[in-house]
Amino acid sequence: MPKLTLTPDLAREIRLAGLFYLAIIMTGLGAELGLRAPLIDLGDAGATAEAILAAPGRFRLAIAADLVMALSDAALAILLYRIFRAMAPGLALSAMVFRLIQTVLIAVSLMGLMTGWLVLVRADILADAPALALVFFDLHAHGYDLGLVFFGVNSLIMGLLVWRSGLFARVFGAGLAIAGLVYLTGSCLRFFTPELAPVFAPAYGLTILAETAFCLRLLLQGGTGHKDVRRRKIAA
Repeated sequence: MPKLTLTPDLAREIRLAGLFYLAIIMTGLGAELGLRAPLIDLGDAGATAEAILAAPGRFRLAIAADLVMALSDAALAILLYRIFRAMAPGLALSAMVFRLIQTVLIAVSLMGLMTGWLVLVRADILADAPALALVFFDLHAHGYDLGLVFFGVNSLIMGLLVWRSGLFARVFGAGLAIAGLVYLTGSCLRFFTPELAPVFAPAYGLTILAETAFCLRLLLQGGTGHKDVRRRKIAA
């Protein structure tokens, strides 16, 4: 498998990929942990309905942030394919496809949030609206985890590509592969043994660490690419 050679064009794409990755991390964590988590309690329909109806702007902002994340994820999938296709076109294409499937599933799962919201605002014509809305919020959570199954496969492939690229330290590839295993394990637990999912939840800290580290590396690699190329030209 050939190694990647840093060129000015590749450096620009790497830097742009880092910017999209940063947008994904900020909007994804912001939507799920910062905005939505304080509002939705899957064990208490009444409290969830009360919290959401008291902060509709916050609820909508979480959906908007997820939309930005999905759009950025689609752009990043294409950029990463362009970056790694010269090295391993088959693997790069596979990684892009799995990431795009994840993006579509997470975007579609937002309809669960919107449906739950519509149920709550039409509570006057629906019986037990809070309980019904909570079902749709739970459906969104399961849809999100279904998307992470495909993202877990993407992360394993990306880990291999980064490991063999010759452009990034292998520790970043190992980190992405570990993140992939965490995503796959966590999603399987939610679907098949949900009682164990809360116990496993702290492991997602590894995914945040690995992806943030790789995001920063993309930004730094892209930012220094032009200088490295110029130095080589001057030396030649």
